[in-house]
Amino acid sequence: MPPVARSRHWDVHRPPRAEGRTFLVTGGNAGIGYFVAEQLAGTGATVVLGSRDTAKADAAMTSIRSRVPGARLRHLRLDLADHSTLKSSVDALDADRLDAVVCNAGVLLDDPQPRRTPGGHELMFATNHLGHFALVRWLMPLLAAAPAGRVVTTGSFVGKSAQLDPDDLQSSRDYQPKRAYGRSKLAQMLFGFELDRRLRAAGATTLSVVNHPGGALDSLTPSRPPVHVRTTGRRLRSLPAGLLLQGKEAGAWPAVRAVLDPAVQGGQMWGPRVLGFRGEPRLEPVRGRLADTALAARVWADAADLTGTDPASAFG
Repeated sequence: MPPVARSRHWDVHRPPRAEGRTFLVTGGNAGIGYFVAEQLAGTGATVVLGSRDTAKADAAMTSIRSRVPGARLRHLRLDLADHSTLKSSVDALDADRLDAVVCNAGVLLDDPQPRRTPGGHELMFATNHLGHFALVRWLMPLLAAAPAGRVVTTGSFVGKSAQLDPDDLQSSRDYQPKRAYGRSKLAQMLFGFELDRRLRAAGATTLSVVNHPGGALDSLTPSRPPVHVRTTGRRLRSLPAGLLLQGKEAGAWPAVRAVLDPAVQGGQMWGPRVLGFRGEPRLEPVRGRLADTALAARVWADAADLTGTDPASAFG
């Protein structure tokens, strides 16, 4: 695992230019994914918004163009809960290469009973983890064709402390929505680290990097109508929380740095500077469950079995 070291200064408001490069952001139509897409678009790159909903993607692209004149944007219809559609979605990219994918999309449900995908999987685990696992498999040839392709996995602060039973990954025995969400994000982060280990072992040039947004709240997020509207009342009520937490615009900073910073290495994790909750992105140590290579390998094997595919099969 790469050591934690002091990195060069990074200006979150002036990231390096990236003309000629193409980035895919899953869930780029809303939340943190929207701000990742907006900030990457500001570098001159082509940004592809992966989203199930065409109308929401169109609204997001309209909002980005209002702030980034001349933004190069595309929409790719992407349903991470339906793994059988992902290969055809990647084929629809019609691209020779992809410089990075930001595996950001996720769902957080509050239903007391688990919801299932058409394939029978618990919806949060299927979308947040399995969907990205399968998507990366089909994207791998495009990432390998780039000079320095990157898989950037956006986990969560709660995922860092989640408990994961490898014999019950989908929480069938003790389902609680928030706990199941945390487990799905831990599995996703473990995948990001395991992916980099396997890429390095294969001698691949593609890197896998993990990030998390800290405590990112809608109430602290600047308005981007019609994608997100923050009222004056919500802004005032959220001021105390702003001492420790941040909005989703700032929550996007670690992912953007993981995509663009040439000093970033595979296997690293980036998060907010202040206690992991808020602030500019910094390199974080990878420890505890996130450093459990046996657990990560088990989660990988189970994901390959559940999705019927394996990203390692596409390593060049």
